[in-house]
Amino acid sequence: MKIHKPAFITGTLLLVAGMAGGFFLGGEIIRRLYTNELLGIVEQSSKKLKTDECPPSEIIDDSRSNAIVKATRKAAPGVVGIVVTQIQRVRRPYHGDDFFNFFFGGPRPPSYRTVESIGSGFVISENGMIITNCHVVQNATKLFVNFPDGRRIEGKIVGMDEKSDIAVISVQGENFKPVQFGNSDRCLIGEWSIAIGNPFLNFINNAHPTVTVGVISALNRNFAPSEGVYYQDMIQTDAAINPGNSGGPLVNALGEVIGINAFIYTGSSDNRGSVGMGFAIPINRARRVAGELIAHGRRRQVWTGISVKNLNRSVAQTLNYDSVEGVVVASVQPGSPGEEAGLKPGDIIRKMGSRIIHSHEDIDGFFLDYFVDDSVDIHIIRSGKAERVSLILKEFPLRG
Repeated sequence: MKIHKPAFITGTLLLVAGMAGGFFLGGEIIRRLYTNELLGIVEQSSKKLKTDECPPSEIIDDSRSNAIVKATRKAAPGVVGIVVTQIQRVRRPYHGDDFFNFFFGGPRPPSYRTVESIGSGFVISENGMIITNCHVVQNATKLFVNFPDGRRIEGKIVGMDEKSDIAVISVQGENFKPVQFGNSDRCLIGEWSIAIGNPFLNFINNAHPTVTVGVISALNRNFAPSEGVYYQDMIQTDAAINPGNSGGPLVNALGEVIGINAFIYTGSSDNRGSVGMGFAIPINRARRVAGELIAHGRRRQVWTGISVKNLNRSVAQTLNYDSVEGVVVASVQPGSPGEEAGLKPGDIIRKMGSRIIHSHEDIDGFFLDYFVDDSVDIHIIRSGKAERVSLILKEFPLRG
């Protein structure tokens, strides 16, 4: 085959030129990509170096704003301080204090004095409804509510339930910030708990609430009835609760209210400070009581129409029952919810709802969480056989 030299030379030159151009262009592309990537790495390293040397305040603030801080910021605007003027009775049974008057002075009329006390509460609605403890506002002749934004507004008692130690008060105004409710049935032993309130409000003279932090130490703590108050299924916390904290919220790490701080246990009358045992009323109960107080101005008394008495060995044997745990129905009123449910004298009540009944005191505390029109499952023993009835609670009939 004959090759034309000019054409061959020309083709060779074009091939060489193309290869050279491709090599140059490819190298330039690689160089630019590598340079840009390197510049990006250098810039990132430079930023990291600057951050490590002098962190911006925003980054510090983010690290400081932990769950407790965020929960407090969420709940605190709805927490209030309550200053109450009360009339207290002073016991002075005799005219004088000396020995002679003690025996011969005779009784004198009771005297009274005006005292000022403090407590806490929290906003539950935008129209100014506030929950607190009954013992905070009981016997109040006048009360004022102090808000974190500086407002001081006279309050009015909407209703009180002494048995559950819960009260609702109201104030006139606008731009109130209600708290967010949690579910006290879902509390966990060991989770964070935050007590917010206004201890020593008059001494500190500042309405911004105080925060103490701990954990939920225990659940479902029951106490013997005291002066008509039933503290049942209480939440125990080691977050410090001090004088003036009563009525304030117990908050979880999400900023949700799970209870109302009610009282502390000190272990001795000589010690009045916190020893790490505070107790709060579950918010699920408090919300239902508050709804009753707002709707009716009082908590309607539930009516079963049955009376019970504790078991003893002889009664249990007569009823063919091999235990003294539980109560026996002594009587059932005609036309009552108990009669409608089919209860009869001689029935042994062993369980109501999810609560085991040991004595009549268990029944008294049981109805803290039940209201008019609620249905109660009652487990009974009748003639030695287990049965279950459903009782619909009604309001106690008013006597005409």
